[in-house]
Amino acid sequence: MAWFKKQKTTEPEPPKRSKISEGMWLKCNHCREIVYRKEVERNNKVCPKCDYHFPISVMERIALLVDFGTFKEWDAELGPQDPLNFQDTKSYKDRVKAHQEKTGRKDAMVIGEGMLNGRRVVLCVFDFSFMGGSMGSVVGEKICRAIDRALEARLPVILVTTSGGARMQEGILSLMQMAKTSAAVAKLGEAKLPFICLLADPTFGGVTASVAMLGDVILAEPKALIGFAGPRVIEQTIKQQLPDQFQRAEFLLEHGMIDMIVERKQLKETLSTLVAHF
Repeated sequence: MAWFKKQKTTEPEPPKRSKISEGMWLKCNHCREIVYRKEVERNNKVCPKCDYHFPISVMERIALLVDFGTFKEWDAELGPQDPLNFQDTKSYKDRVKAHQEKTGRKDAMVIGEGMLNGRRVVLCVFDFSFMGGSMGSVVGEKICRAIDRALEARLPVILVTTSGGARMQEGILSLMQMAKTSAAVAKLGEAKLPFICLLADPTFGGVTASVAMLGDVILAEPKALIGFAGPRVIEQTIKQQLPDQFQRAEFLLEHGMIDMIVERKQLKETLSTLVAHF
């Protein structure tokens, strides 16, 4: 039963939603151009205007790098604690729970084994959608566990980074992961097993200052932002304007910080060649 009768009105109808707001279009994070979403998706989520590589999910990344159906995840049940009982505008426990519900995983790191063009490799992938890919105790522990298994089976390790840095809600325990993961990578070097890093957009903070820059070969996707402190923080600190494209992958390659920039469509073959060479 209707509780009221709709009255006639002379008010104009609200404007129809634009195609941009409906999600048919994207604004590129780099060139700021409006691009057609389906064209970007057909192009491995790469901007057709400027070649900027949009962020992709963990599962998309794994599907891109390993042979179909060969990836086996390890230690997916490992979740964080709240040793400091940390609280800002929200408790750490509530933040973790919200991101676990959003992403369907326990923390910001996925580790496992897969086949790369028929060769066994250990893969570690940061998940930026989980608290900005921040490195806390679980992320550090999972990287170390992956390296331990690689040492046992004598397999190469590939690390893909997308992170804002150390997780502040875990304080010094988070910062300790920088030393912990660096020590684990050193064991790979002693065992003469390859450690290859792929830096995706963005890679910052304590992750850059530790495990991300320790690869035997360091790759990056085009135009990825890579650094320690952000460019605005640096400019405000030194009171100087930074060079164009500062902290972009191309700038780092020019200054010897990384070894190679590889387009997404060529990543699997490039990694396969490197693994075969080592």
